[in-house]
Amino acid sequence: MMCIVNAIVIISVLALMYYFAVRVLFSDDIKAIFERDPAASSYAEVIFTYSGLHALISYRVANAMRKSGLPFFPRLISQLAKWMTGIEIHPGATIGKGFFIDHGMGVVIGETAVVGNNVTLFQGVTLGGTGKEKGKRHPNIGDNVVVGAGAKVLGNITVGNNVMVGANAVVLRDVPDDSTVVGVPGRIAKRKGSRLPAGVNLDHSSLPDPLQQALERLQHEIDHIENEIKDFNEGK
Repeated sequence: MMCIVNAIVIISVLALMYYFAVRVLFSDDIKAIFERDPAASSYAEVIFTYSGLHALISYRVANAMRKSGLPFFPRLISQLAKWMTGIEIHPGATIGKGFFIDHGMGVVIGETAVVGNNVTLFQGVTLGGTGKEKGKRHPNIGDNVVVGAGAKVLGNITVGNNVMVGANAVVLRDVPDDSTVVGVPGRIAKRKGSRLPAGVNLDHSSLPDPLQQALERLQHEIDHIENEIKDFNEGK
């Protein structure tokens, strides 16, 4: 019985140490979670149950080990984190402050990816390469960027600041600042519009659809032609 009590005490002490260490060392990332996830209700809930934060903590540790020149263990940590969270972040990637992965299952961030500050990724996002090329082969993501669920940003391209990438978009070319990108392949549907408030706008329902807009314009032209033909026939 005493062994069980001692084990509970040790686990409780370790949990408290982990709680306060994470709250201090990852304050910017925890703050981002509270700002962007209405479901976040307490620090304890976020620190102990959010897989996106767990993946980020594992990445920060692995990245520090990699920078120190330690072999093998950075990749081991990243693979263990992938197994536990469903999120794969290569320890060679560069990630700024205020980073938030919402839900996160299936997120992949490649070795040479560079992610700015206040970036939000939803589930199924890939920041990947386009082939077997060496060197810089993954995207650069600017500050205040939101990448929607299932979107793929591929290759050595640059996504500017204050950009929103729509769900399931496939981005293969550079994206300028203050833009909205949707579709396959990704098209700039909005540019130099209103900036994303506080760097973040999670309302995917308001994203424009360039294909739908093109079809609507085509239908408008067809209606106009039909009306012209009708007026011509009635005038005979």
